[in-house]
Amino acid sequence: LVHGDIFRPPRKGMLLSVFLGSGIQLFSMASITLVFACLGFLSPANRGALMTCALVLYVCLGTPAGYVSSRIYKSFGGEKWKSNVLLTSMLCPGIVFAHFFIMNLVLWYYGSSAAIPFFTLVALLALWFGVSVPLTFVGAYFGFRKPVIEQPVRTNQIPRQIPDQSIYTQPIPGIIMGGVLPFGCIFIQLFFVLNSIWSSQI
Repeated sequence: LVHGDIFRPPRKGMLLSVFLGSGIQLFSMASITLVFACLGFLSPANRGALMTCALVLYVCLGTPAGYVSSRIYKSFGGEKWKSNVLLTSMLCPGIVFAHFFIMNLVLWYYGSSAAIPFFTLVALLALWFGVSVPLTFVGAYFGFRKPVIEQPVRTNQIPRQIPDQSIYTQPIPGIIMGGVLPFGCIFIQLFFVLNSIWSSQI
């Protein structure tokens, strides 16, 4: 009965396609970095090699992000391709960079040696805007040129009515229940581990 509603475009299709593109970029970066680390190219003795490799790979993998995001967005019937590409290249890295910059400002204020120098931040921005953003546009160009993904079944014109959900199937209770269980397990185990290490002198 639900086959006619499976492939209905979501209400926030733009956001879903942007997050899918960014997820592909992160997944590809993590996979390639792990392969390099397992093959012995990234030695633990060389401090910062793993992070440098991950950052360079993330920047260089903008093309798959733009490609996947544009293909998914086009399959949802989206028309604002420029917004899609800009959000794919700016949203997730922008949020991470903003948090990173604010924390770095605090470190600068306290004169910490862990603070990142200003010119390193400028170099990161140059990599982001000079390499990652153009590569995302290249991937999106090839993605939008491809034909729309054909759905295997036809979508009904009128959406099916969704019955009222019970309280435990709502998003907020589900998030709480899904978060409390792993937090409780980890907290209890860490409590006993730290107790045994510090002899109740935490």
